[in-house]
Amino acid sequence: MRRSNPLLWVKPPGIWGYGIAVFSVVAALTVSRLPAIHLQDAPVSLFLCAVILSAWFGGVGPGLVATVLSALAFNYYFLPPIHSLGPKPDEIPRLVIFVVSALFVGSLSAAQRRAMESLRRTRDDLKVTVQKLQSANTALQAESRERKSAEEARREARAELARVSRVTTMGELTASLAHEVNQPIAAALTNANTCLRWLTRDHPDLEEAREAASRIVKDATRAAGIISRVRLLFKKSSPQWDLVDVNEAIREMIALLHSEAARYNITVRMELAADLPRTTGDRVQLQQVLMNLIANSIDAMKEVDGARVLAVKSQRTEKEEVLVSVTDTGIGLPPQQADQIFNAFFTTKPHGTGMGLRISRSIVESHGGHLWAADNSPRGTSFWFSLPAEAEAKE
Repeated sequence: MRRSNPLLWVKPPGIWGYGIAVFSVVAALTVSRLPAIHLQDAPVSLFLCAVILSAWFGGVGPGLVATVLSALAFNYYFLPPIHSLGPKPDEIPRLVIFVVSALFVGSLSAAQRRAMESLRRTRDDLKVTVQKLQSANTALQAESRERKSAEEARREARAELARVSRVTTMGELTASLAHEVNQPIAAALTNANTCLRWLTRDHPDLEEAREAASRIVKDATRAAGIISRVRLLFKKSSPQWDLVDVNEAIREMIALLHSEAARYNITVRMELAADLPRTTGDRVQLQQVLMNLIANSIDAMKEVDGARVLAVKSQRTEKEEVLVSVTDTGIGLPPQQADQIFNAFFTTKPHGTGMGLRISRSIVESHGGHLWAADNSPRGTSFWFSLPAEAEAKE
């Protein structure tokens, strides 16, 4: 119902409620006594209407006043002897029935008015609540959009930071990479000269020339592969999740960093499990983790005396996980700093950024795995990381 409905007008003040009671009874009496309307013999309905109207707009108090006034008017003007305050004994039941009926309809009218008022208040409260919920929903949607934008910006910043970390690491290994690429190029040049010599003889040896040309192709392919892997690590692109052979990724990183290890007389050992399951992830990011760990191990062994051994192992765990370890015989972890090496911007290197291990742990955890460090006996450090196998990664 609308507010403009007269039946739902707001209750008037108390004095006005009683005024309505008096006015409605007087109006009922006046109408019932009009000769032209002929209601002198049936005024009950008018008085009951007056009681209903008084109880509706005024409540219980005005309803009772209207009942008393109606009973007095009904007794004085319509019950024999007329114009007497005392009715005949045989008219008393009629007066009692009228009073009971007036009280009944008055109480019903007041109760219905209270119920409708309660419904109106409930409706208004519900409308306010709905408006608040709509406002809250709008705010939540706006907050959700802002959160998604912030998450996207954070993801892009994290990816860019990882790429910068790769570029920084590769920049530090520029000399080693140049040597790594130079080897197959020099070998290809040597084989090319050999091929020319075999072809320019008085009796060209085609078989020897063919073998030399074949070695040129292999050397060129090797150089192209190294350059391709380096470009892939430098490339700025979105993560591409696929099935990754971790053993193959280890071999590629060892091949890429082998010259850097050889420059410092570091022996590289690989113990790769033959039955290692594949994992699902981004190949470039996982190679970045391996590159960071291997480069850190090489840095840790540059100045140490004694055997310099870098061991990279892979194995399948009882939980069907891929477990990789990178172990060195370097200076080891400072006891007071062992828990801080994965913190952002913490570094023990004079020119380090302090982001390599932090980014590596973030990458491993984003793949559903774990990265941790431990002391190596008798000296050095071991870095371990686990990755879920193919089926678990898909889940």
